[in-house]
Amino acid sequence: MRVMTQVAMVMNLDKCIGCHTCSVTCKQAWTNRQGTEYVWFNNVETLPGQGYPRRWEDQERWKGGWERTRSGKLRLRSGSRLKRLGNLFANPDLPEISDYYQPWTYEYKNLTEAPAGDDLPTARPVDTITGAPIDKIEWGPNWDDNLGGAVEHGPRDPIVEKIRDEVGEKIRFEFEQSFMFYLPRLCEHCLNPACVSSCPSGAMYKRSEDGIVLVDQDQCRGWRMCVSSCPYKKVYFNHSTGKAEKCTFCFPRIEVGMPTVCSETCVGRMRYLGVMLYDADKVAQAAAVEDEHDLYPSQLECFLDPHDPSVQAAARAAGITEEWLEAARRSPVYDLIATYQVALPLHPEYRTMPMVWYVPPLSPVVEAVAASGHDGEDAGNLFGAIDAMRIPVEYLAEILTAGDTDVVDAVLHRMAAMRAYMRRINLGEDRDETIARAVGLTGEEMEDMFRLLAIAKQEDRFVVPSAARADAEALTETHPFEDPGCPVAEHPDRVMLNLGPTRRSA
Repeated sequence: MRVMTQVAMVMNLDKCIGCHTCSVTCKQAWTNRQGTEYVWFNNVETLPGQGYPRRWEDQERWKGGWERTRSGKLRLRSGSRLKRLGNLFANPDLPEISDYYQPWTYEYKNLTEAPAGDDLPTARPVDTITGAPIDKIEWGPNWDDNLGGAVEHGPRDPIVEKIRDEVGEKIRFEFEQSFMFYLPRLCEHCLNPACVSSCPSGAMYKRSEDGIVLVDQDQCRGWRMCVSSCPYKKVYFNHSTGKAEKCTFCFPRIEVGMPTVCSETCVGRMRYLGVMLYDADKVAQAAAVEDEHDLYPSQLECFLDPHDPSVQAAARAAGITEEWLEAARRSPVYDLIATYQVALPLHPEYRTMPMVWYVPPLSPVVEAVAASGHDGEDAGNLFGAIDAMRIPVEYLAEILTAGDTDVVDAVLHRMAAMRAYMRRINLGEDRDETIARAVGLTGEEMEDMFRLLAIAKQEDRFVVPSAARADAEALTETHPFEDPGCPVAEHPDRVMLNLGPTRRSA
């Protein structure tokens, strides 16, 4: 067992209101500069929909992620090393700017500097990359927000195309009546990142201290193989610097114990940050299981119980500090993923082992029950609706469990039971333990899950240690550079200390 730490995120999709505050604050903090006009490290998509970039889930087109060979090993979906070498200078799987959108601004000076006259001045749209005027804006990063243009663009959703043969025209009814939810997306900081393995220059790396995937800007040569190999299309090319860029998980904030910008500014308070302990020796085997439906449980098996004394001992032996172990024990992410098992990974079939998980939304089912004139909070009504409304369940399963509807059913039943159980308490009625037992939980666990998902304070939602900095300060105090016992002081040349494979960003 090789214990490692990962800073992970969980999002409760039922609480996302689609306000895009997270996207705007991330944009202002990280990509508000030349060369990144079209780049959104964090974006919020309305589903069903094509997403950003368009049809990013169509891996038959983009060749992102991993695939399992006949021998049971994993290889990049983009092909062998020889094939990728042949595509190095002309990558056919690389998204074009039109797949994202043509970024634009307006000629505001025509409004502010226009002389007095009889004609009303106008501000034409202008391409921010080329400076050329745009006659007609045809797409944007959030073009189909709130199912805008769903009749035209919705059927092009790769997931809708996949399940269309089964649901037929009923998917149209769901579009127009009740089935819609928001999906915030950012880099998944995977345990088995395809972008890192595909980089020819070795510029991309995963930090061993917190699992954050970063790009070494000095090492990057702009080959862009990482862009096509990332199945989530969350690696971008800066056309101004000629370097790859991606979500950094706000590592300068994480290092001092602060949450990411998107988490800090989330209006719905639907994001959770915490530390996960996992067995690095199990990752390769878990990602290579034959049946795609087994990918979710196999990833769960990689996670270690931070309350287990044997795990704690192995973690200490691996150099993990007590502050990180305490954060792992208090982690809301671990509770949602492993304890209550209500969070699911995004497209586990890509075999990258993503570490940004989602609590699937129950709202489409609740709204449908309420719209039919029935009680949308009653456990029996919700359980029956989950079993009857197959379109939302099948769609969610294609996104979160590689098509395994049984897992999504179990999660939705657990969420529905929590709503029904807590409603009785809030109305002053007796606790009904049969509701909790029906989904394999106790009444106490129901109340704990409710507190975490509904009313948790910031210190409960974001449990991020800052031990790395404290350790560095303690090391400086213990061994000042003028101390003759310091190895750097004894040797005028650069000394390589035995710190293991850890890489840190500049």
